[in-house]
Amino acid sequence: MTKNRRTVFSGVSAIAPNGSTTKEFWDATLNGVSGIGPISTFDASGYPVHLAGQVADFAPRDSIDGRLMVQTDRWTQLGLVAAARALEDAEIDPAALDEYDMSVITATSSGGNEFGQREIQKLWDKGARYVGPYQSIAWFYAATTGQISIRHGMKGACGVLVGEQAGGLDALGQARRALVGDATTVVSGGTDAPLGPYALACHATSRLLTERRDPVGAYRPFDAGADGYVAGEGGAIFILEAEDTVGARDAGPGYGVLAGYAATFDPRPGSGREPGLRRAIVRALADARVDPSEVDVVFADGLGVPEADRAEAEAISAVFGARGVPVTVPKCLVGRLHAGGAPLDVAMALLSIRDSVIPGTPSLGELAPGIGLDVVRETRQATVRTALVLARGFEGFNAAVVIRSV
Repeated sequence: MTKNRRTVFSGVSAIAPNGSTTKEFWDATLNGVSGIGPISTFDASGYPVHLAGQVADFAPRDSIDGRLMVQTDRWTQLGLVAAARALEDAEIDPAALDEYDMSVITATSSGGNEFGQREIQKLWDKGARYVGPYQSIAWFYAATTGQISIRHGMKGACGVLVGEQAGGLDALGQARRALVGDATTVVSGGTDAPLGPYALACHATSRLLTERRDPVGAYRPFDAGADGYVAGEGGAIFILEAEDTVGARDAGPGYGVLAGYAATFDPRPGSGREPGLRRAIVRALADARVDPSEVDVVFADGLGVPEADRAEAEAISAVFGARGVPVTVPKCLVGRLHAGGAPLDVAMALLSIRDSVIPGTPSLGELAPGIGLDVVRETRQATVRTALVLARGFEGFNAAVVIRSV
């Protein structure tokens, strides 16, 4: 495969707190319907964090065999269901393809923490004989990639990227690289389910999560009242193919093209050097051969922490100018989904291109001082041909992708 063949998103599947299918999620997002609410999967009364984005109507047993259910964490179950739906959306039957031409490259953040906590509790409460044999694999970061590849017989180059929120975009960059190699079809994206007692305890120690109790406007990226983010579960899985492969299948043009990707890392704190996000934006645009004036919308990372929001706004303004491009953070309706968050933003970018619409940031009240951005507050009709998606992960990871119409 030559490097000038474009990488096309031929299948999309989203699972989110405000909609467990792509259509339900997209309809809810365009209508400003939130999926954030009080934590209901366990008693969180002793935690400083009270809210989360939970996928309440997710029923994995409807599509995953019971024998596999007991082997997998909820994070992997989200990925398995989303992958099957993405393949169906792309009109691909894996059994009809060469097993060594299909790859799986996903992202994760905390792995199978809920499964791991359950088995460790058995260890301490009852003893080693009560720990299940699948503990050794269900918690592991590569579990979702492995289970998807096994289920669909995909034996090409497989992998997993761990970069928290940024990892979801890094996985797509790696998927594009796989298509330049031997792969013809890549399942990629990311899901996460970091809402168990142990996982939430770990996240709460960062002190970056809001402690609000009212779900309405709890997660407020770029807002004067921002005081942290809301954690969530879910994500999105895609099918990526070379453009000529999609054309040969006569399956339609696809949703859009992965035109550019770049990743950077922040310098050591206190070094006085510029954070790496602006460089990631510039390099992704250069990789896509796109001028900043061609970008129709930026799906921002939007941490909801004042200092981080100002830094992101400065990076965006440095490239596009003050209020130089529409910026949106629809994830305020579902929370930050960690490794699943950036893929969900990519899904929204692709659907924005398809439907000529920009979803809004309905939690935004008054812009915080120093935020010189044109933040889209409500769903806005607009022609979208080029979208930029940004993501930052804990400890300095930055990633950016450019999505273009086919």
